[in-house]
Amino acid sequence: MNLVSLENFLDNTAFLVLLLTMFAYWVAVVFPKPWLMQGASGAMAIANLTITALLGARWLEAGYFPISNLYESLFFLAWGITAVHFIAERMSQSRFVGAVTSPIALGIVAFAALTLPVDMQQSAPLVPALKSNWLMMHVSVMMVSYATLMVGSLLAIAFLFVTRGQAVELRGSSVGTGGFRQGLVKGNNLNTVSGLSPALEGVNSNSGNVAVLEKTTAVPTITLSPQRLTLADTLDNISYRIIGLGFPLLTIGIIAGAVWANEAWGSYWSWDPKETWALITWLVFAAYLHARITKGWQGRKPAILAASGFTVVWICYLGVNLLGKGLHSYGWFL
Repeated sequence: MNLVSLENFLDNTAFLVLLLTMFAYWVAVVFPKPWLMQGASGAMAIANLTITALLGARWLEAGYFPISNLYESLFFLAWGITAVHFIAERMSQSRFVGAVTSPIALGIVAFAALTLPVDMQQSAPLVPALKSNWLMMHVSVMMVSYATLMVGSLLAIAFLFVTRGQAVELRGSSVGTGGFRQGLVKGNNLNTVSGLSPALEGVNSNSGNVAVLEKTTAVPTITLSPQRLTLADTLDNISYRIIGLGFPLLTIGIIAGAVWANEAWGSYWSWDPKETWALITWLVFAAYLHARITKGWQGRKPAILAASGFTVVWICYLGVNLLGKGLHSYGWFL
């Protein structure tokens, strides 16, 4: 079997394994059995190793680090998501992490393996501008940052789903002054730990996993179970930590790209559509971290901001590349 045939086999295998992984995690959510969780995690590990083998085979075949075209970058993104998944899952010990990360990884692999034209899936010699060590340094860091920010944003979306979009204040999930702490000091309309609603009675107020619903007089609040609130606290906390990991990577990637652009074209910044959307992405997640660290935002508001960041990352990564015209465009549609 030559390397091209091996790559075709591996990308189809990655799709099949991720499909099984997604169903395994969804079943584990409905039936929380330890062996189901272990099986789903094992399947995700197999998917990650399969994608790693695919990228390794492409590297040997092409002779350069495989992130030069859309097919390769999509698989590298899927590899990054499956890798960051294990960090988030280990931190949270929650089966919900895989339930939200496996579908997006599956969709990326399906798009790369089943949708892209055949000529876009094949390796080709690098153009002169890409024959640089900055290719690996800049593009790989940017792709890992995209994967990390996507996972963090997906967990924020999962938080909104678990809390049914309600305004929930969480204890211990954010660094800084914190809206919860300010509420206790100022005596505003937040329920205090000592005055929890009847549905929350019995929850350990010293555990650091207590979530408190805001009182509203205009619209009755749907009571969430302690289990949902504990899960919401975990998702909010892990989402914040994962985004906090991805943001420095995004910053480093943008700086490396600017240095490479100056070396290749004599200008650090040319307001190419890709550069513009990379800056927008940076600003969105900078605002998210600023709101959490400085303003003490927790719960729904930062989750909505992170969810919008998920869309912005996709526009920056794929929308500009396929629909835009510029130095980073693949020119598929336009």
